[in-house]
Amino acid sequence: MTTITVIGPGAIGASLAACLTETGRPVTLCGRTRRHEIEVRSDDEGSTVIPGVVHTDPSAVDGPVDVILLAVKGTQVAATRPWLATLAGPSTVICVLQNGVEQREMVCPHVDSSAVVPAIVWFPAEMQQGGWVRLRGRPRLELPQSAEAQTVADIFRGTTCTVELSSDFVTSAWHKLLVNAVAGLMVLTGRHVGMYRRADIADLAEAYLRECLTVARAEGAHLPDHLPGQIVAEFQAYPEDLGSSILADRVAGRPLEWDIRNGVIIRRARHHGIATPISDLLMPLLAASSEGPG
Repeated sequence: MTTITVIGPGAIGASLAACLTETGRPVTLCGRTRRHEIEVRSDDEGSTVIPGVVHTDPSAVDGPVDVILLAVKGTQVAATRPWLATLAGPSTVICVLQNGVEQREMVCPHVDSSAVVPAIVWFPAEMQQGGWVRLRGRPRLELPQSAEAQTVADIFRGTTCTVELSSDFVTSAWHKLLVNAVAGLMVLTGRHVGMYRRADIADLAEAYLRECLTVARAEGAHLPDHLPGQIVAEFQAYPEDLGSSILADRVAGRPLEWDIRNGVIIRRARHHGIATPISDLLMPLLAASSEGPG
């Protein structure tokens, strides 16, 4: 049987562990906080309890394993190095369930010979007070086409999680990055997604997304002209109380993924000689929201 470990059983990691648990696939959970079970409540599918403790000591788990689902924030990757040293071997596939377009660049320096597969997470899930997870959409992942990605797809076969292997992963990854980038505006207002129903915020969001679209295309993404308006319309259609992971981190006073979600736009734009006046204004505000001082 394929051995599977989730490092980072937060909202996304726990949701995927629940999908596997429902079909009898055993999953080892590793994280910072020891717990004896995690409950995932789906808006559509009911509730699943993931049994077993969340391990907090890398020396107390057996490795290497076949598949690691690495579901930590970009700001937490370096802290997973002790786990990866134990759990990742030459035959291990590490699926990085993380925002941005730099998953391989973030993770590869912390492993020796394991295959690192980036993933796009296309579903919302939120950690709730009390420690349970609210899954607010059917789980769906998108991976690049490769033998290693197929290994990840195989472990989810027959579960409620859909896994798609993309022939143009660059385009898909930048599409998701635009979604993540514009969600950063919620940090600056402290508001949930309902704020995009304001005409002034919608205009700002679409202008920012058009700036990001220019950079995405320079990076090789084949994204249509109508995508900025489409993304804003999708945000306007969401339930008003829907948040985002970066807003949750801001409320909790945790470090923000502003660089891999928004700062990357400026970094890649500079490489191509593209002006980014909106990003140039937003980035210092997002950075200060994360790091202070003050």
